[in-house]
Amino acid sequence: MTQHLVGDTTALAEPPLIIEAADARFFNEARAIDFSFTIDREILPAFDTPLIDRCREIAPYRKRYDSDPEDYREHLEATDQALFVARLDGQLVGYLAIRSNWNALALIDDIAVSRTARRQGCARALMDRAVDWARSAELSGIMLETQNNNVAACLFYERYGFVLGGIDRMLYAALESHAPETALFWYLQFPR
Repeated sequence: MTQHLVGDTTALAEPPLIIEAADARFFNEARAIDFSFTIDREILPAFDTPLIDRCREIAPYRKRYDSDPEDYREHLEATDQALFVARLDGQLVGYLAIRSNWNALALIDDIAVSRTARRQGCARALMDRAVDWARSAELSGIMLETQNNNVAACLFYERYGFVLGGIDRMLYAALESHAPETALFWYLQFPR
């Protein structure tokens, strides 16, 4: 959106969204950002069914993943991994960690957008960059895993073109904080 100031011919454009390879600044910057999200629905997953038709409301609560930015330091140095950041007006607002997986697919280890920058195209721009990276690595597609209570992410993946390929109700069973969650595995196959 462009804003025009009355009486002034100068146009102010929205700050640009930039997707770039991460550098060492990421590790400190990411610790200061709120990547938490509100859980207020969950999906009752089934194959070949639109997710929105299988959502139910639950008592709202806030969730934050326990991942440490340091977990992705190796993504900066390895040739079969990458770490991309989204910057809005120069400020870190999101990131995506990706690597080559054993099955000829790229695996997204993590994608996160700050609470303040959601619904501004950051996740789509990061995913577009992941697709470019996977194609340049000559991989046949992308896979990722999320949970049935991360409804906004699941709906985003579905809109982007991912297909639900796996449902695992036992993956988190031994983890007290995640025990009731169901793991969902998403796949985006590139045309041959």
